[in-house]
Amino acid sequence: MTTLPVISARECVRALEKAGFYMDRQSGGHIIMARDEPLPARTVVVPNHKEIKKGALRAIIRQAGLTVDEFNALLKK
Repeated sequence: MTTLPVISARECVRALEKAGFYMDRQSGGHIIMARDEPLPARTVVVPNHKEIKKGALRAIIRQAGLTVDEFNALLKK
């Protein structure tokens, strides 16, 4: 199993944008990302922190329908 990187909210948002998500809105300290295509449509909430904790990052990746390896590949693009 691949280890999770320590990243900021900005890096996480960039990786999710590469996966087809867009910034829907921001509510306080949370960024709501959405994706309409491919179906099913998904919504992911990213906490706007300097460092996202590993448990929260794993939940974000799971909500996005990605694997850790796929997410790491998006970070390196």
